[in-house]
Amino acid sequence: MFVPLERLINLNEGYRRTFQVEGRSLLLLVLDNQPLLLIDSCPHQGSPLGSATLSGNILRCQRHGIEFQLPSGVPVQAQCPGLSMLKVTYEGDRIGIDV
Repeated sequence: MFVPLERLINLNEGYRRTFQVEGRSLLLLVLDNQPLLLIDSCPHQGSPLGSATLSGNILRCQRHGIEFQLPSGVPVQAQCPGLSMLKVTYEGDRIGIDV
């Protein structure tokens, strides 16, 4: 089942928004004109990533400073697992996720 998250026209560079889908918090952001969808939780200790800093292609968790490369989600230093990246789907003029 397709769950729409956002209209495509709104996905500009720098876009960032969290969504609740089936009890999970998701983060949708646009980096290099590419929409990325991930679980809004740092794999280190579960901190939300909605307010994480983004410098180039590095997403830095606000709580402990752990950094992840985007779009892969791989940690810069191997001290924790990578981010849980999700596949986006499209339907009409919307981007979303299949659940």
